[in-house]
Amino acid sequence: MISSHTVITVVRNFMFNIFSTSSIFSIINKLIKFFSSLIFIALAVGLTFALLISPPDYIQKDSVRIMYVHVPSAWLSLATFSIMTLFFILNFVFKIKNLQLINYSIAPIGLLFTCLAIITGAAWGKPTWGTWWAWDARLTSMLALLFFYVLIILSLKFISPVERSLKLATLFSIIGSINIPIIKYSVDWWNTLHQPASIKFTGTSTIHSSFLVPLFLMLLVFLIFSALIFLMKYKTEIIKMKKKGLNKYD
Repeated sequence: MISSHTVITVVRNFMFNIFSTSSIFSIINKLIKFFSSLIFIALAVGLTFALLISPPDYIQKDSVRIMYVHVPSAWLSLATFSIMTLFFILNFVFKIKNLQLINYSIAPIGLLFTCLAIITGAAWGKPTWGTWWAWDARLTSMLALLFFYVLIILSLKFISPVERSLKLATLFSIIGSINIPIIKYSVDWWNTLHQPASIKFTGTSTIHSSFLVPLFLMLLVFLIFSALIFLMKYKTEIIKMKKKGLNKYD
């Protein structure tokens, strides 16, 4: 009978080979060039649809265009935190040290999109609700997500030794992950100013295709931008490690 230790060892070796810097670093430059060539084309197309082709909303008028930045930012902030939490847990269990570099690289991206979601949400809320801010469930839970991002980044940057900072960051990410479904379902669980979800992957969406197309085009722009920033940051982190002689992750 195969022991749990054997299974963990096999999985760890498999993941070690996937995430080792020696197997990844060779393709990073090619990916950076690829995404760099796409970003401006995607941005031009996305902005054309968002600002010119997409019609104004019959109630919100042109302020609805804030959605094309706000919604993708909110989606990516939640997705980034979920991925980061998964990698923290995997690193804690399997000791894949290179996952630490990945989380160093994606945490600032998640913080950026969280700030962008909150700021654009406030800008959208002013003409829609008549106020920049309200302490309702969706906005408050997004603000809590911002604080969790800050706690994780600060713990990774200033807490030493590294083992302790990783344990703290892992703890913060696990606790913060409880907030993810709260953000998602807050508009269903409580009475909030924030409107219910208009886009449903398991049901019928209530948003018209004239708004849906530019929304997903801008999501694509943000995804390409995220990939580009991540690869550049990740490459920098690898170079830092190798310059310090800490290339034991190979």
